[in-house]
Amino acid sequence: MTAYDMAEYLRCVFLESETAIAVLTSGPGLESDRMLFNREMAATRELFDRLGAEGRLLNHCVVHADVAGEIEGMERERDSRRPVGWKVYTMGSISAVEGSGQRGWYLDDEATGVSFLENARALGVPLVCAHKGISQMVPTGSPRDVGPAAKAFPDIDFVIYHSGYEFPTSDAPEEGPFSEATADLGVNRLVKSLRDAGVTPGSNVFAELGTTWFCLIRRPEEAAHVLGKLLVAVGEDNVIWGTDSIWYGPTQVSIDAFRAFEIPTALCDEFGYPELTPERKAKILGLNAARVYGIDPVAAKERARLGDTAWVQAALREYAASGSPGR
Repeated sequence: MTAYDMAEYLRCVFLESETAIAVLTSGPGLESDRMLFNREMAATRELFDRLGAEGRLLNHCVVHADVAGEIEGMERERDSRRPVGWKVYTMGSISAVEGSGQRGWYLDDEATGVSFLENARALGVPLVCAHKGISQMVPTGSPRDVGPAAKAFPDIDFVIYHSGYEFPTSDAPEEGPFSEATADLGVNRLVKSLRDAGVTPGSNVFAELGTTWFCLIRRPEEAAHVLGKLLVAVGEDNVIWGTDSIWYGPTQVSIDAFRAFEIPTALCDEFGYPELTPERKAKILGLNAARVYGIDPVAAKERARLGDTAWVQAALREYAASGSPGR
């Protein structure tokens, strides 16, 4: 993996994109090779706020719910890091499970998942952002637990990062329409989990498109099926924009491609997919996330329009002098 510095992050997400607000998150890990620690994500947001970009960056806190002390430490993280949500990787932290013979956990298991969700609710940060999919088919990377967890905790919002999507392989071909025969593959796993649990569109499950959309850009028929299935399963108000584009370059390419994309009428007629209208695209590109994160979209857009890049230059100078915030 290539290590990107703050200059690249600012370029990709803000300088060469119309993005008004971003959410800074990280992969899991307990060792020094982790991408960003919770203190670094929070410190970066504080740096932005202090230099004139207040409100333009939000931060998660990563919780390794299967590691001793992590659930108990959530209160400390809430108070010191001010996260907008909790990021979890149910596949488990590789460094945490090496040699243990175990790999990961589920959102609906009593020992780990339920305890974590109860604590998230009790601490007043009822937003869980769960990495599901992009897992090389590790069992605990499946979204099969999302429906039961969302049903049991209707007062928690679940943002399902990657929506259960898996990279196509010889064993897992490109996605088509949902069927019971393919219900154990990719996004279909999320669709089935919600159906079986009785979680209806517009409820408390949100399908996030980070990396998923980037993979689909070059496969338009698969893109139509994935977006169509998600719009049916969670509803047009519950599909959340995401790019992961610090890995793929500036976000604008993905934004422009999404604005230009349409689900073919023939597929809408055959499978009941909604048309991807400009109004629905506007919801997915920001209005839905604004609701989840409590953002005034009009104010956010105006703040981005009126702002200049002085805060970016100041951030880069301080980064060059002091290194990563929070270290």
